[in-house]
Amino acid sequence: MPHPPIVDPRFPARLRELRTARGMSLRDLARRAYYGKSHLHDLETSRCRPTVEAARRLDDVLQAGGTLAALVVEAPAVTTPDDDQRIAYVIAQPSRLDAATVHMLAETLAAQRRLDDVLQAPAMLPWSVPQWRTVQSLAEQARGPHAAELHEVIAEWTQFIGWLYAEGRNDSEATRVLTEAADQADAVDSGPLAAQVENFRGYLERQRGNPRGIVRHFLAAYHTPGSTVLQRVGDAVQAAHGYALLGDRGAARRLLGEASDLTEAAESASAPAAAYWLTPTFSRMGLGLTYLALGDRAAAAENLRAGLDGLPDDQRDAEWTIEYREALSTC
Repeated sequence: MPHPPIVDPRFPARLRELRTARGMSLRDLARRAYYGKSHLHDLETSRCRPTVEAARRLDDVLQAGGTLAALVVEAPAVTTPDDDQRIAYVIAQPSRLDAATVHMLAETLAAQRRLDDVLQAPAMLPWSVPQWRTVQSLAEQARGPHAAELHEVIAEWTQFIGWLYAEGRNDSEATRVLTEAADQADAVDSGPLAAQVENFRGYLERQRGNPRGIVRHFLAAYHTPGSTVLQRVGDAVQAAHGYALLGDRGAARRLLGEASDLTEAAESASAPAAAYWLTPTFSRMGLGLTYLALGDRAAAAENLRAGLDGLPDDQRDAEWTIEYREALSTC
C-alpha cells in the first residue's frame, strides 16, 4: 500500500483564507514561495495534493503559525515496498493468505488507530475508508488456516471506521458501520470487540445529546459477556453519566458504586488490544462528566483534571479529548 501524505480536506480553503487575509494574490504568493501560480491555484481548488514540504513552506510565507503544516502530515510507514507487494499479491490471490500478511495488516490498523490520536477524523476518513474496504473484501474471499485471524482484524477495523465517522459527526454512517461491526464482533466471538462497539455507539449518542441512548449503549457494553474489567469500569461510569443527565441520581450512584467495586481488579489489568488506551485513570474523565451532571463541580474538576493529566503525550490534544477539556472549563 502506498504511503502518500495525509491531507486534511480543510487545507485548500484554509490556504485560500490565509492568502486573502494577508492581501496576497496567487501571483504574490507564488513569487514568495517559489511555486508556480497555476500550482497554487490547483492546491486551492483541490486539483492536486500538497506535499509536507509545500505545506510547511506556505505556512512560513503566510506566517500561519503551523496552521497549514498541521493539515498535511506524513503517513506512518508501517510496511516496506516488499511488504506492499506481498499484500497486493494476497489481495489478488486471496487463497494465498498467510500469517505474515495478516500480521502486516494488523500493524497497519494499529498505526491508523494511533494516528487518530493526533489527526482529526476528516483528515483520516478519505484514505482509511478505501483501505478498510479493500481489506474487508479480502477477508470475505480469504480461505485457509489464517482466514479466521483476518476476520478478527477486519472486525476491529470496521469498528474503528465507525468510530471515525462518529468522531467526525457523520452520524448516519457511524450508526451503519458500527451496526456492521457488532455483527462482525459476534461472528468472531470476541467479547472485548463486542463491548467496544457498544461503547462507541454510546459515545455517538453522547455527541448527539441523547441521554437514553447513552444509558442504553453503555449499559449494553457493561453487560457484554467477555468484556474486560477495564472496559466494564469505563462503561459503568459512562452509563452513570447518562442516568445523571436523565435526573435518575439513584441509578447513577448505584453504577458509580459498581465501578468503584471493580476498580481494585482494574488496577492490575491489561487493556485489550481493541481499547489499548484504557488505564485505571482513563475512566476518571468519565467520572468527571458524571459528577458534573450530578452537580458536584469540585469532584468533577478533580476527576477531569486527573484523567486528562494521566493521558500519554500523544493523546492529550486528540480530537476526542475536547469534550472533557470543555467540561473542565465549566467547573
